[in-house]
Amino acid sequence: MIDSGDTAFMLVATALVMFMTPGLAFFYGGLVRSKNVLSTILQSFICLGVISIIWVIYGYSAAFGPDIGGLIGNFDMIFLKGVSTNPGPYADTIPHLLFCAFQLMFAIITPALITGAFAERMKFSAFMLFCILWTTFVYLPVCHWVWGGGWIGKLGALDFAGGTVIHINSGIAALIAAIMIGKRRGHGKVSFLPHNLPLTVLGAGILWFGWFGFNAGSALAANSTATMAFFTTQLSAGSAAISWVIAEWIFQEKPTALGAASGAVAGLVGITPAAGFVGPVSAIIIGLSTGLLCYGAVMMKDRLGYDDALDVVAVHGVGGLWGAIATGLFASVAVNPDGANGLFFGNPKQLGIQILASLVTIAFSLLMTYVILKAIDRTVGLRITDESEVQGLDLSEHNEVGYSL
Repeated sequence: MIDSGDTAFMLVATALVMFMTPGLAFFYGGLVRSKNVLSTILQSFICLGVISIIWVIYGYSAAFGPDIGGLIGNFDMIFLKGVSTNPGPYADTIPHLLFCAFQLMFAIITPALITGAFAERMKFSAFMLFCILWTTFVYLPVCHWVWGGGWIGKLGALDFAGGTVIHINSGIAALIAAIMIGKRRGHGKVSFLPHNLPLTVLGAGILWFGWFGFNAGSALAANSTATMAFFTTQLSAGSAAISWVIAEWIFQEKPTALGAASGAVAGLVGITPAAGFVGPVSAIIIGLSTGLLCYGAVMMKDRLGYDDALDVVAVHGVGGLWGAIATGLFASVAVNPDGANGLFFGNPKQLGIQILASLVTIAFSLLMTYVILKAIDRTVGLRITDESEVQGLDLSEHNEVGYSL
């Protein structure tokens, strides 16, 4: 039966996750130079439209339709055939259509996350193609593997709200994109300072706010699991913000607002796969360690020689990978009987399952993203011209400016 409390809770959670994409747009928009602020914001914002159409036509069916060999859903639900306001196969106290809407918001933000890696230098036409192809051939299969009845879920991997499906998946795609599209003009010689840090901090705050829907909503009901996921989300984000700021205070001698915002987002990423499976103390440990690991990954970026403009790889790739592994360490059936114990609670097998799921996601995303970007580059081309890059994408690609001062 439909439960009105669960339905109301999930309607709010779905709206919160939707709000995360504009929040991400602000977060990224403040980090680029002023001549690229609108193009950067648009790359996230347009996903709200593009992915919504894909989701209705075939996306939801491919991700959550009846399983085909553990690899993909069939197409019984194309154009949302049979997806009604009655309870569905994944949640029996909310309308099936509401579950579909909730999962749509996850699908929207995932390709938007990748845009930070190639900020300030990709053609908008190339991005639109990438958004469609990557969602179709990378996001939908991995989503089905983990949440839609596919082989990773059947293996017993734990991913409460998207460590593998969203963060590892997008982080690896970001790494490949940053390498293939090349460095920004003047990289290593010109200082690429954020043009509007208050906008970035506002975006981080919106992301933090929306993440409660992201994680708590993944319980699919207003229950004790949602409560724990809500609380662990807060603890991890706050802990990571602190550890990141302390790290930069030690190594760079100044604590920064950007560091606090980046640390909070890293902590949100790190707790995502574990949110409903671990307790408060474990969440603090995950947050503190994620902040330190992601800060270290940012510091290593230049040494490794790739230009990930907005640190997607360091925050989402590294943070998501550590979060998936940490789930295999700290998960406890005392917190969630529907989960499993991790290594620290007597089940080393779970850690192995988490690592395997992460490695498979890395390999698949790496290969498929490379193929997709190569195909786009040979057709419409990936990168804007040098002249357009100097002028800025706002004018060269969209004929508008972010500020008239």
